Amino acid sequence: MERSEIVSNLETVRHRVSQAARRSGRSPSAVELLVVSKTWPAEVVAHVVEAGHGLLGENKLQEAELKMAGLPSAVRWHFIGRLQRNKARRALALFDAIHSVDSLRLAGHLSRIAGEMGKTARIYLQVNLADEESKGGFSVAQLRKDLPELIAMPNLGIAGLMSIPPAVEQPEEARSSFQKLREVRDSLRSDVGVEIRGLSMGMSHDFEVAIEEGATIVRVGSSIFGPRSPQGLP
Repeated sequence: MERSEIVSNLETVRHRVSQAARRSGRSPSAVELLVVSKTWPAEVVAHVVEAGHGLLGENKLQEAELKMAGLPSAVRWHFIGRLQRNKARRALALFDAIHSVDSLRLAGHLSRIAGEMGKTARIYLQVNLADEESKGGFSVAQLRKDLPELIAMPNLGIAGLMSIPPAVEQPEEARSSFQKLREVRDSLRSDVGVEIRGLSMGMSHDFEVAIEEGATIVRVGSSIFGPRSPQGLP
């Protein structure tokens, strides 16, 4: 895809994000656009950065490191893939936030490593709303049980909740999943008394519906870059 087309797609997505935010009664500034750059090389991703967008998402550490070396240091990076515990230190060194913390054990490991590094790990807790075996994440019941312990971890900053809804054909079919994640967040606020603000939900197929239901950050890749690069990167 040519640079002009990528930049045009980016502007279109930005406009759609803004319009969806307004439909939900919020300011467009209340919703972050995380441009998912996985499988695309740095020279392609650079088109988005040069157009003024500085928030990118990756799901593989090695691939992200390759791109980071070729892009401006001011770019902020979020990790959106499943994180193995033995890669936690590298992830904390590279990324500003991790969207895929799916267990108490991983959260505790991140807290310990972050403490050793003298930093706070900014995380989203992944919730498996439909208890799908193919996806990681806390069940709602497990999250309620574990939340007091998660909150007490000294080097964690819980930015919010994250979820990936079951695959559907029409964006509207995902609305109930987005509603449920928002309701889980709100109930945790009232029942446990902890301020959890963020909702990482919505991708290229359904991000407008997610925003209408309260998303604070959406993960969009193919609507900007086109279909995923077939060869990808290591």
